[in-house]
Amino acid sequence: MTLQHTIEAPAPFDLITMGRISADLYPLEDGIPLEQVTTFRKYLGGSATNVAVAAARHGLRTAVITGVGDDPFGRFCLAEVRRLGVDNRFVFTDPVNPTPLAFCEIFPPDDFPLYFRREPKAPDLTISADRLDLDAIGDARVFWATVTGLSQQPSRDAHLAAWQARGRKPYTVLDLDYRAMFWPSRADAHREVAKALEHVTVAVGNLAECEVAVGETDPDRAADALLDRGVELAVVKQGSGGVLAKTRTDTARVPPYPVTVVNGLGAGDGFGGALVYGLISGWPLDRILRFANVAGAIVASRRECSTAMPDTREVLERLAGN
Repeated sequence: MTLQHTIEAPAPFDLITMGRISADLYPLEDGIPLEQVTTFRKYLGGSATNVAVAAARHGLRTAVITGVGDDPFGRFCLAEVRRLGVDNRFVFTDPVNPTPLAFCEIFPPDDFPLYFRREPKAPDLTISADRLDLDAIGDARVFWATVTGLSQQPSRDAHLAAWQARGRKPYTVLDLDYRAMFWPSRADAHREVAKALEHVTVAVGNLAECEVAVGETDPDRAADALLDRGVELAVVKQGSGGVLAKTRTDTARVPPYPVTVVNGLGAGDGFGGALVYGLISGWPLDRILRFANVAGAIVASRRECSTAMPDTREVLERLAGN
């Protein structure tokens, strides 16, 4: 008698993100410039990494594609990604370039200058297509990338390879997370984002980022312009104006959720992780938006980013209390 053992393929990831990672060194003193700060605390950061952490807090199986340096900060990031519930199998160690660092100043409620140390080149921008697990990317229920990865090669071509593996399947998300310091010019960013929109089904950004992407600052016109580029869902964040989301058949608007802002830098990533959870859950658009809006607001009420992400229960309790 012969026993046959069947090896089952691993289940697809709920979410794979691709992009920045960093060690965030945030001041523990508010309202003073960075040169006067004497006390800092170290946290895991980077937009794509934060979104993966935020989604993991909602019980999703997540992974991040990124790179760290062969240094103490890189070892911290690798361990912290895993500790916060995100699979780090796609995080490679760059033997040449150091792990990025990010510093901020905290002037609540709406001024949080951010300073990056990503020289000579951030490892996440050295990701090449041959490093990617294209099967995992293609099978993931959600693939999330940010426009920072389009700013340099070989990362730009790696993103194209990832999108080609997806074939513009739901949900292929582009975070319009534009930061001017990473780009030669706004025109360069506009050109590359325009190309990227041809490969994704969901676009998420604030009004300034929508202006770079599609040249519109009015929320409705920006959402419509994104839909005209072929995306199926456009999400436009308006800060104190709330959030607008549009598909070709549905529109949802939610007002801002009131909190005492401590640090607004991670709110968009908390929003993103909650958005992914709502999409996977198959909720109506209005419910997704309200849930994500509250999740982002909770993060804004805390100092750090990755470790500030709320879980599902906390968000639902806030919604019920509201």
